[in-house]
Amino acid sequence: MAAPLTATSDGLLATILETLESEKAEEIVKIDLRGKSEMGDYMVVCTGRSSRQVAALSEKIVDKLKADFGVLSKIEGKDQGDWVLIDTGDVIVHIFRPEVREFYQLEKMWLSPAEQTETV
Repeated sequence: MAAPLTATSDGLLATILETLESEKAEEIVKIDLRGKSEMGDYMVVCTGRSSRQVAALSEKIVDKLKADFGVLSKIEGKDQGDWVLIDTGDVIVHIFRPEVREFYQLEKMWLSPAEQTETV
């Protein structure tokens, strides 16, 4: 068995984004938190079309990070499937159903108006 890769924040971020894209997450937004917050280096916000997809996306990310990096992520909200938060330490991932994401508008708290139009 190969040794896990080194869990840098950039490596975690790349794996998370790749997993979300391959699993058909929608409206993926990457937010650079370096210099803005001590909670992590990056935040990723995305949408799943249903509660089932939101839960499945979160499982895929957690499983991939554990397999590739040996990272055990904290996960909250998976049973409800409306809003799942995954804390990897360096990268915070929020996966929403569309109407829940629209209600909370999390990106608006962290991005400038110019950045809000950018997606991955």
